[in-house]
Amino acid sequence: MRNIVFVSLALAVITSCSGLRKEKADLIVHNGTIYTVNETNEKAEAMAIRNDSIIAIGAEREIMNHFQSKNTVDLRRKFIYPGFADGHCHFYGYAKSLLKVNLTGTNSWEECISKTKDFAQNSETKWITGRGWDQNDWEEKNFPTNKELNELFPDKPVLLQRIDGHAAIANQAAFEAAGVSGSENVKGGEIKLDENGKPTGLLIDNAVSLISRSEPEPESSQLHSAILEAQQNCFAVGLTSLSDAGLPINDIEFMRKMQQDSALLMRLYTMISSTDPKLDSVLKNGLIQEKSFTLRSIKMYADGALGSRGAALLEPYSDDQDNYGLLLNDEEYFKEIAQKADEYDFQLNTHCIGDSANRLILDIYGNVLKGTNDKRWKIEHAQIVNEADVSKFQEYTIIPSVQPTHATSDGPWAPERLGDRVNDAYIYSTLLDQNRIINLGTDFPVEGIDPLKTFYSAVFRTELGSDREPFQPKESLTREEALRGMTIWPALSNFEESYKGSLEKGKLADFVVLNKNIMTAPQKAFEDVEVVYTYLGGKKVYENTK
Repeated sequence: MRNIVFVSLALAVITSCSGLRKEKADLIVHNGTIYTVNETNEKAEAMAIRNDSIIAIGAEREIMNHFQSKNTVDLRRKFIYPGFADGHCHFYGYAKSLLKVNLTGTNSWEECISKTKDFAQNSETKWITGRGWDQNDWEEKNFPTNKELNELFPDKPVLLQRIDGHAAIANQAAFEAAGVSGSENVKGGEIKLDENGKPTGLLIDNAVSLISRSEPEPESSQLHSAILEAQQNCFAVGLTSLSDAGLPINDIEFMRKMQQDSALLMRLYTMISSTDPKLDSVLKNGLIQEKSFTLRSIKMYADGALGSRGAALLEPYSDDQDNYGLLLNDEEYFKEIAQKADEYDFQLNTHCIGDSANRLILDIYGNVLKGTNDKRWKIEHAQIVNEADVSKFQEYTIIPSVQPTHATSDGPWAPERLGDRVNDAYIYSTLLDQNRIINLGTDFPVEGIDPLKTFYSAVFRTELGSDREPFQPKESLTREEALRGMTIWPALSNFEESYKGSLEKGKLADFVVLNKNIMTAPQKAFEDVEVVYTYLGGKKVYENTK
């Protein structure tokens, strides 16, 4: 009997090792630690992939005994996570910014001028445009004027936008090219004038578009190349899904055509701008939802930004007692868009920074949604929410969509803007408690594109590489919450949870491989965390060759 048992076991081992009974897969990844981010947050060691989806995931022996593939990747104990999602960014705008003067990280207006001069020497464009300056990072924190730009570029239009896009400096040639005198009354914006009634060049919120709408669009070939460069930059930091927060339908269709031509691979959830003249026809055509492309939401802007004092507040700014900020449109407009979204079953995602804007839009949402629902409407940024309004997120099932790097980059100066109200700002843990979901993003190019910085800021409430004290650490997220906030929760907030956001059988094989375990690594080790591979639909789209 013992011999029969031994022979039977031997035959089983031989049969197993021969591969005759093994199921074929296009790719097997194994010998790693896989964070599935499923409902119970299970870990696995290997997974098998066929076409673009996971066909099995589990223990090393289980996968290797049941599957075979000509393409097998030994991860050598590295760490796998679902492909990272940016729940709120401006991908198309980021791509265009690669064609402009990069003013991010500048330490003074003089440095901005120098970079603009250098760019102009190598550019033959009709306009010089740039983005990224932030006066809050300078020793001299007052807004600049266009004096130097007028002297350097008397005949060429120049438009340099603040990092958040809610303010800009334009030279006189840009004013003239756009047919703007400076005397215009701008609803939801302001053209700053000097003591003589002349434009200083500073434009706030809706006033920026008076000039920018005359800026020539790049050639299609330039834009195509810039989008591909932007895509590769995103793959290099582990991003596989992006929510592009507000575009005209023409720009959305440009990217979708690139997807259909198999040039653009990135998975995109797009929001059509509420101001698009074609909005009604898009709504009537109905939502679009595919594996790599979703169009089912409207993006609306309620107010401006805190950094340029355009965020709409219930009480005046602590450092500008005559200023309450700006609502970018009237209440009736916001109500009309909310009714349209509800009628056509589109999501509504509204930019709200100040506590006044948040209160107004939460109440408008509530009047339409009328209690618990599955519409998945979002408040984008939810930056300053009065204590009396927090419960409305739960009451109307509203998803907060926030950007942790905003908290850590704004932290040094936000208390000066807000005074005691800073305790109502960047309250991510409090907002998460309302519905146990929070959508995390970067708002790039306002912040950098790296989702690992999102994770770090959410968990440690300080900037990666900074020695500053944590900013409001009681509002930090746990590591599991932060990981969910940049994987499954963005998918859930976009109605995409059935096919992405976690690593499970039947879902898309979008994943990122890191050299260190962000779920257990000491805080100091995060400076050495790197993306090793990024896979999209089971295909490798990035490999770190360092």
